[in-house]
Amino acid sequence: MPSIPTPAADPDPSHRLRLADIAAAPARIPPEFRDSPQYACEPLAEVLGCGLTLKVETCNPIRSFKGRGASVLVSRLLERAHEATRSPLVGASAGNWGQALAYACRAAGWRLVLYAADSANPLKVARMRALGAEVRQAGKDFDAAKQHAEAFARERGWRMVADGLDVEASLGAATIAVELLAPGRAFDAVLVPLGNGALLTGMGRWIKAVAPATRVIGVQATGADAMAQSWRSGRLVFPPQIDTIADGIGVRVPIAEAVADMRTTVDDVVLVNDVALVAAMRLLHAHAGLVVEPSGAAGVAALVAAGSPWRGQRVATVVCGGNLTEAQMAAWLS
Repeated sequence: MPSIPTPAADPDPSHRLRLADIAAAPARIPPEFRDSPQYACEPLAEVLGCGLTLKVETCNPIRSFKGRGASVLVSRLLERAHEATRSPLVGASAGNWGQALAYACRAAGWRLVLYAADSANPLKVARMRALGAEVRQAGKDFDAAKQHAEAFARERGWRMVADGLDVEASLGAATIAVELLAPGRAFDAVLVPLGNGALLTGMGRWIKAVAPATRVIGVQATGADAMAQSWRSGRLVFPPQIDTIADGIGVRVPIAEAVADMRTTVDDVVLVNDVALVAAMRLLHAHAGLVVEPSGAAGVAALVAAGSPWRGQRVATVVCGGNLTEAQMAAWLS
């Protein structure tokens, strides 16, 4: 497919996310992950009191946006790796990034070892294995599992691939903004879930280049706000633990590169608690017919909060994941 035209003037030419690379990224992404549904959800907009566009990233083989970034990453690595010397890849995931890597690596015939927390969502773990990854569970949370993965990769001399750190994850996520802001579409604000930062910084980079008046708002869980604290304070903040149902954005150890990327791509970060996340999931289910996991509902959760500043405005958000177990659906959507 042809590349997307790049804005003539880059407002931040030194940024590690190059606009030309974002424009070229769709050609590296399989069609099943591109051109996801987006539409004005009138029933939900009426409840929330704003013009609301949903960008639905759950209608694909892994029910998550992360297939975009993983495809770009594996495609680029394939170009640089010689078949005879290609070592296995190692990663860590709460589940969705791991599924995306497994999907891309299976297509490339590339061995993948993934680490997940002992408490990881069993549906996500099962799907990572079903897609061909070797999954090892270790550690109390995602970041502990990531430390095990990094140690394993160093010991073997294998390549560690990390969501939020590897720039390709952000380039892939940025293509969501390319589609969202196709000609004729304009928003006052775009609300984007914030975990490791790839989705927020990728989308924010493109939005600020082509629609600088649009406010880019990150949304993070109150019980896992390391990235938000780090962005606000200008230094990396490491909370001792996390406490949220939103496993997909439950980050305890901030990524320095992603925090730096946020400096010129993000206008604000807001926090939402688990009560708001569940309320948002139920609203999306009732008014949009969508099954959404807590992290995927974060943008709507920000609109649910009392005193939302976006009432009456044109708002868009990304429904970025929909992997729930039967038990979670019974508990949160009933």
